Amino acid sequence: MLSPAAFGHSPLTVRSLVVAVCLVLGVGLLGGAATGTLLSGDEAGRHSVAAGFDGARAAWHQIPVDDLFPRTLEGKGAGPGGADRRWTRVAVAPDSGCAHAFDPLLAKALAPVGCARLVRATYADETSSSITTVGLMFTKADPAAMRDLRQRFAAQNLGRRTDLMPRPYAARGTVAADFGDAQRASWTVRVLRDAPVVVYSVSGFADGRVVTDPQSANDATRKAETSAAAQAGLGHEAQGIADRIERRLREATVRRESGDADSAAGDGRGTEDRDRAGGHAADGHGGDESGGDGSR
Repeated sequence: MLSPAAFGHSPLTVRSLVVAVCLVLGVGLLGGAATGTLLSGDEAGRHSVAAGFDGARAAWHQIPVDDLFPRTLEGKGAGPGGADRRWTRVAVAPDSGCAHAFDPLLAKALAPVGCARLVRATYADETSSSITTVGLMFTKADPAAMRDLRQRFAAQNLGRRTDLMPRPYAARGTVAADFGDAQRASWTVRVLRDAPVVVYSVSGFADGRVVTDPQSANDATRKAETSAAAQAGLGHEAQGIADRIERRLREATVRRESGDADSAAGDGRGTEDRDRAGGHAADGHGGDESGGDGSR
């Protein structure tokens, strides 16, 4: 038998080599196991995400209107140059379908995700010189469809096209009574990827003036813009209100889901306590004969 020295290595070196090979093999096996665990975890994560996603779909009728559309919205730093804004709700539309809520091409662009329900409200600024309608379109889509639509909007700049605008909600007897299609000055449309919701807003002047050069909020909030929407800060109005309504939707959904989870946990603990008490009664350690937990 050839000794290790025949290869020019000491016995210690060979043993080290053998140990190293074993370590590599061991790491490989562990890595494979870890990969399997991660894949399983990802699958569980996907189910969890899907459950939360579907839970958000019912938010339009489970969350109070004042939580989704509060009577006043504070817009700290939301105006041009970081100025503060404050908006007052002047009208809430009855929940409805999406017919006539969007320009035809926008309705066509949103069609792949389907419209389950639409809720809207209109706000006025403190001076009642500008008005903004904000809406939440709850879709019928799954997470993949929402991601696809979001990517399409980004890739094709659909949110900046003036022929793909949302329509305002003009409520009679309010400062928004004359807020029609011709009065639209700025808007934003956001396809959420983590919830089956499209958030949008559209702003205009409260005096009913016609706007011939509407501009998306992304463009109207850039420095040195000279459009009517930019100079009047209407891009900031549309963007600021949409930001806050989207945030309130998320916060209200989280609160509702946390409450459901706490309630379920409480029910589970109650059931466990009752089962435990019943078990004690069965082996002679419970309460009186009227009930194992002595509650009656």
